[in-house]
Amino acid sequence: MIPWAKPSLFGNEEEFLVDAIKSSWISDGPYVSKFEEEFSQLMEVKNTITTSNGTTALTLALLGLGINPGDEVIVPGFCFVAPGNTVIQIGAKPVYADVDIESWCIDPKSIKKLINSKTKAIIPVHNYGNMCNMEEIMEIAKENNLYVIEDAAEAAFSKYNDKFAGTLGDIGCFSFQATKTITMGEGGAVVTDNSVFNKKMRKFRNHGMTSTKYMHDAIGYNFRLTNIQAALGCSQLKNLNEILFNKKRIYDSYLKNLGNLDGISFQKITPNSDPLIWAVAIKIEPSKFKSYRDFLMKELSKRGIETRPGFYPFSKMSFYNAPSLPVSESISKDIIVLPSFVSLKEKEIDYISDNIKSLIKN
Repeated sequence: MIPWAKPSLFGNEEEFLVDAIKSSWISDGPYVSKFEEEFSQLMEVKNTITTSNGTTALTLALLGLGINPGDEVIVPGFCFVAPGNTVIQIGAKPVYADVDIESWCIDPKSIKKLINSKTKAIIPVHNYGNMCNMEEIMEIAKENNLYVIEDAAEAAFSKYNDKFAGTLGDIGCFSFQATKTITMGEGGAVVTDNSVFNKKMRKFRNHGMTSTKYMHDAIGYNFRLTNIQAALGCSQLKNLNEILFNKKRIYDSYLKNLGNLDGISFQKITPNSDPLIWAVAIKIEPSKFKSYRDFLMKELSKRGIETRPGFYPFSKMSFYNAPSLPVSESISKDIIVLPSFVSLKEKEIDYISDNIKSLIKN
């Protein structure tokens, strides 16, 4: 079976992990600071704060910006659930914008319709690594005095107007979960150039503790990353060039093999962007193949190819009480996410592509 995902491991991890363990620093420790410094340099940003995962990174960003109960935060209707969940968890209200039918990312036109006096922030999510239209989003935010929290969990090292995903808004959030471009097993980070936000988030990450040891002036959380996880992250950064090369290779190979196949479409790459596609996804065009996605996934599984469906839109999960989101609902039921892990071989991509072609044509 070709799995949908598996972590990118290169063989140098043991050296870093053993060093972290032998140092006796197994909770916080020097590798945490080292990773934060190196990631800041790579992202060309002043501050990186590591977190226990990408979801707590989003929570930390909301807290750092002072989002309060009753405030409204605009999130995309089609994405992983973490942005909506974290807004709810801090007592604020997520308001769901529809996505663009071609890029599959939050639609600025939908954002504009949802802004009111309670709106405090926008969370654009760079789905599958494709960049949102950040120029329009930042203009909307500026006109309406709103914060922008970029969810770059799936878009590490993607670029828009030559700036990295996560560095265009007020705060950017990253995930280092097992399937992500850079992995620590679990882990996350927030990045910002704003010194005030940086100070607040560092405090909230560590139980609301001030610079005076065991003095607390806010209710905080334990969102800290361990030294062992950070050591794994540092080992990953040593292999970054190989990771980036292979991610681009995989996307380019799928596009070459399937890009002209009638009835199949890829995400439209956002203008002025250079994405690093984390997970290659295709959409089965409903005008050609109605209700075909699930059948195709089952047939691929029979042939030893694991895939996964697109995200369920918030409007199709009753718990969230989201309004109808026509585009999110439309694309969600037709998306297949293909194996895209770094060590995926060309012959495996060809095998996957050939099976998709055969099934589509027949």
